[in-house]
Formats: sequence, structure tokens, C-alpha cells
Amino acid sequence: MTLWLVEANGKRRRLIDRSFRARFYVHGPQAQLSRLAQAITARFPAHCALAERLNIWDRHALRVLEVATHHLPLFSTLAHFVRRFDGSLRLYNSDLMLAVVYCWDKGVFPLARLSAEASDSGEIRSLACEDDEWSSRYDLPPLRIMQIRLEGFGRVNPKHGRYGALEIAVDDKWLTLDDSDEPAVAGFARLLRTHDPDVIVSEWGDAVLFPKLLRQAAWRKVRLSLNREPGSVQRSAARSYVSYGRILFKQSATTLLGRLHIDTENSFIAGNCELAGLWELARVTKLPIQYAARTTTGTGISYMQMEMAYKDETLIPEQKAEPENPKPLSELLVADRGGLVFAPRPGFFENVAELDFISEYPSIMSRFNVSPETVNCACCPNSPRVPEIGYRVCQRRRGMTSRVVEKLIRKRQQYKEQAAENPSQATLFKLRSNSLKWLLVCCFGYTGYRNARFGRIEAHEAINALAREKLLQAKEIAEEQGFQVLHALVDSLYVQRANATHEDYEQLARHIEASVGLPLALEAVYRYVVFLPSKQSAEIPVPNRFAAVSGNGELKIRGLECRRHDTPPLIARMQREVLSILAEAVDFETYCIKLSDAREVYQRYLKRLTDGSVLPEELMVSKRLSRTPREYRKNSFTAIAARQLERAGVKLRPGEAIEFILTHVDSALPDDRVRAWTLWENWRGYDIQAYCKALEKAFQPFVHFAPLVMCEATSRSRPGVKKSADPTGVIPPLFR
Repeated sequence: MTLWLVEANGKRRRLIDRSFRARFYVHGPQAQLSRLAQAITARFPAHCALAERLNIWDRHALRVLEVATHHLPLFSTLAHFVRRFDGSLRLYNSDLMLAVVYCWDKGVFPLARLSAEASDSGEIRSLACEDDEWSSRYDLPPLRIMQIRLEGFGRVNPKHGRYGALEIAVDDKWLTLDDSDEPAVAGFARLLRTHDPDVIVSEWGDAVLFPKLLRQAAWRKVRLSLNREPGSVQRSAARSYVSYGRILFKQSATTLLGRLHIDTENSFIAGNCELAGLWELARVTKLPIQYAARTTTGTGISYMQMEMAYKDETLIPEQKAEPENPKPLSELLVADRGGLVFAPRPGFFENVAELDFISEYPSIMSRFNVSPETVNCACCPNSPRVPEIGYRVCQRRRGMTSRVVEKLIRKRQQYKEQAAENPSQATLFKLRSNSLKWLLVCCFGYTGYRNARFGRIEAHEAINALAREKLLQAKEIAEEQGFQVLHALVDSLYVQRANATHEDYEQLARHIEASVGLPLALEAVYRYVVFLPSKQSAEIPVPNRFAAVSGNGELKIRGLECRRHDTPPLIARMQREVLSILAEAVDFETYCIKLSDAREVYQRYLKRLTDGSVLPEELMVSKRLSRTPREYRKNSFTAIAARQLERAGVKLRPGEAIEFILTHVDSALPDDRVRAWTLWENWRGYDIQAYCKALEKAFQPFVHFAPLVMCEATSRSRPGVKKSADPTGVIPPLFR
């Protein structure tokens, strides 16, 4: 195993650990295992021996054949040989990432502080970890970071037809390499040799930059050493796949040896939680950093569960082995339900508190020991039953998932406390905390994921049933205390009581927490909340479309255009400006007054659209392809733009995002309706009417509950809209 260390003197050193043995296990008839052992030792430099390991589902010891080798490249070959030898044999621990297993075996993890003794040739004699992945206070090594990108608008994939000059930053000082003095690839190679970065952070590096640089280096005969050690740059293939009914696209990955490459456009964690969140995630999951950057957080949770199993000497199956237990239809109808939702009554409500269960689903797993192997266990036939569905939960052993989430919840809480204590470092702690939040979010989903190693749908159903029960209990307690529940959404309650103070809401939260046994926080007390109806009908409430303003003017927005990824930037910015003005209101009357100022913002954006002063990138609509361009049967805007790019030589795959501008949406010629953004140059213009209509649609939610007569400063004395005697707040008449 190869390790790269940063020594105390700043020297980077490559070390080799030859003591690590990779091993997997095979279960089957004793006679067949004996023949397999003879066949393996006769052909490969591997060691075979019988051993006992635990089966996770019943905790019984299984007699298995342990196959071990020091020659790591041989590991996958050995597993493949066993599968061909006898397809009926069951393999365990045979498809794990060896870099992660090495960390489990040696007690180390990425970016950990170590003490090592090695020979002059780099052979490790001893290795000890002096760090703790569960510590919330740690120092990172002094990493040298280089940034690289293409000049221009970074939101759009350059592969779709826009290439600018190469821009490189070291120590946040940006340089432009434009082939004027020397080829850009030669300048990049020179900077790479001079600064020798530990980390290269790129925009579109996986899909465009590095493949293009490597081609240019070969063409111009420039020596470009992206790796720090011998070996070719590792590239994985791009692919389209289906997840929860959506077609997604995973870019190819360019992985370096001896240094790290992080593509922020191909990394969910790095894109959302920056490098601080990525470092945190790699430390707790022990995944290699470049792999952790590009994989899902669900993979991280899966490996954390497998680490627990590894340390418990529990067998880790190659594939999911536990099928769903058969159920009668009556039981399935009760069990197969999600979270509980109370649809809100559309309207404007003042002095509303939001009570949130803190990491509710993970807290349920931890508090009630819900884990795939603990639900309906054979050892506890008389254990307490899960409400509604009657499942049992083990009382004798602590669940694997329960132990994982318990640590994550505890560490995330530490970061929240540290952020409150140290405002100057609050951003850092928040980024670390957010990366743990995404792990916790995926942890619940993985209990019911069909490909999860230790997934089991009964655990998923038990968690949902407990969550519904706890939310119902919280609702009943709030109503007993004289509060009205305006809305409930899976793990949160929106409550209101006439003249209630912040302390009243805090007392309610503490009372509910003590009664239901799950941590509950008073998330905010809002000056007002506007619950909006469905876009299709003003009579139909929807659970996740509202705007709320807290006491300090902070906004919480759900279901509006500015939250959607496909909304043009101009329209999203208008909506946010309007919301910031309306956030200054303290009640319904001042809201209506502020709406006059908001309308001026709306009119200003309308004027910009009609006089043509809007930049093209402000009008971009981003859509994700659900199929290849030629497979679209109808001339949707997405299909038209995709075909334009395809004719221009751009190869598109299902799941990729493309960008276009509305040009003439009612044109009889499909190609005139929209224009792919990268093909925009020298086009005739955009569809003013279509964008004005979209702008009006984005402004409409704010006037839905405020008749125009209330938008004047004198609205206080006008009839038609009045304060309701109902303590729930102001319920003005709806437009019909």
C-alpha cells in the first residue's frame, strides 16, 4: 500500500507498507471449500485457512474459508477465480476498496496525524495514528492548493462549445495562459513543476480540462506530469444511470497519483460544502479523498456501516442478501407509507413558530435502536412493538446503523456549539457540519435502498412509522397547550398562539421533547409566514410552498422559482430582491405597503427585459436530458436545444444538463423557438413576451393574498381586507 505524508519540516514523502494483507471469505459446503483452498494455493501466492465469522442477521458464527494475500493487485483476480470455480459459493468482503480496508486494519484515515518509522527506501517499519476522526477540533496538514479553470461563464459545461483561456491560481493569485507567449499547456506544466501542489481544484477538470491538456501536451510534445509518482493518469468512463426515477449523468473522473484532483463541478460535497466539508467527510468515512469527492454520500454511510461490521468480525456480503419479507396486502398498505404531512391552509399568518426535530430519522435510529439487523430479530420475540405496523426491535444488541448515526449526531452537535462559541470560525464549522448532515440524510434512505449491503425495507418502514407517531404526539401536545398547528411536514411543526412569546414557544419545545423522547429545537419564531396554494388552483393547499420571515429578517423559502435550478438567473434574482423588501414588513398591513416597493422592483426588471439591456447569461434556462437528443419524439424546448448542440458536434448523454434561451416560443419553425446558449452568438434576440410572462408568474405569489387596494400607504383605512378575529392571523379573501 502506498502512502503520501507531509512531514513536520514540510517535506512530502512517499512510503510503502508491505505488511498489509488483503483478505476475503468464502462460505459453502466444507468439502467444496477444501477443494477451493487447494486450487487457490496451487495457482496463486495466497494463504487459505478456515475461520469463523458472524452472520449479521442472526449473529450465528459461520465456518468460512479465509483467502489472504500480500500481493494487492491479485485480490480481485482471486475473487473472480472463486466465482468461476463454483457459482454456488457465497463470497464476503471480496469487493471492498482496499485503501479503505487498509485504514480499518491500521487504524488510520485520510488527513490524519501519524507517527511513522520508515527505512531510507521508504519501507514502513511502524505506523501509529495520533488523531481521532471523531474529534471536532483538529488541524489539517499544510496543503499546497492550485486552482484551474477556463475563462468565461463557469456554470456551463465547456464541452458544449465554449472555450476560453486557461486560468490558474496559486495562493489565490490568478494568471491567464492564452498561448501568446508560450502554449498554455507548457505554462501549466511549468507552474505544476514550480509549485508542486498537493491539491488541484478545477472547474470541469474531469470532463474537459485535463483531457484537453493531455491531448495538447501529446500534440505539442510537452512533458506534462500530472502525477507525482510513476504511472498513467487514471480515468473512469462517464455513464448515465437511473436513481429514484430520475435519469442522472456521472462525468468521467480524472484521478491522480501522489496528489489530489477535486473537480467542483463533478463533486456534490465539494460543490455544496467546499473543501472543508470534503476533508471532514473523508476523515469520518475513510474513503480516499478523490473517490469521496465524486461518489454519493450514501456510499460513505455504507462504508461506515461496513467498518462497524469489519471490527465486529461480521461478514460483509458482496451484494444485498436479505429480501423483503412477504406481506399480505392489508399489512403492506399500512407499512408502506412515508412521513406524515398536514397540508397548511393558504394564508398570511403572523407570529408563527417552527419546531423541528433535530435529525429526526437518524435520532429515531439511535434512540430506538432501529437498524436493518435489529428489526424483527429472532432473539427478542417479546420486545416492544413499533406503532401501526407491529414490528419488533432488538433489545439485546446495539444496531450497526444506530451506532454509526449516534457518532455523527454527536459530532454535528459539537460543531453547532463551536460555531456559536466562535463566530469568527462559524463558517468553517458550518461547512463541516453540513457534510455530516448529508451523511445523516442518506443514512435513512439506505435502510430501504435495494442495493444497500445491509439494507432492509422493514427497517425503513419502522423508522417512518415511528416518525409519524412522534409527529402526531407533538401535534396533540401543542394543541393541548392552546397552540394551533398551522402546518406539519414530516419532522417539523408550524404553530401559533395569540400573543405567544419566544419563551412560550421554547417551553412548548421542551415539553414536547420530554414527552416524545426525541430532540426538538425551536428553529425560529417568524414575524409572518405566507402559505401559498397550488399553482393550478387557489383552493388547493400544498405542503411545501411558502415564504417565512424570522424576527431578524432572515428568509426561509420553499417551492418558489428562486429555489429551482431551471429558473433563469434574472427571474430568480428579481424574486429574491422582492423577498428582501417584503422581509422588512412586520405584519400584514406593512406587508401590503412594502408590496408597493416590491412592485417597483418588478417593473424595473420588466423594463430591462423590454428595452433589451439583459445579458444572455441572465436568461439561461437549464434542463436535464431524460434521453438522447434523437430519442425525443416531441419538439420540447429541451429536445430542440439538444438537437442543435448535437448538430454542432456535441455528444450528449441522458442525465446531462444543457442551457438554452427562449427566442420565439410560438414560432412555426422549432429551431427558432429556443437557442442553445453556447450557440447564441449572432442570434436575433430573445422572446420578450415569454420572459415577461415568466417574470409575472414569479411575482404573482407575493400579491396573491394582498388585493391591489392594500398596496397603497392609505390601505389601513380602506374596507375589503380586515384583520381577522381568528387568532390564526390575517386571512384576506382569495382572488377567484
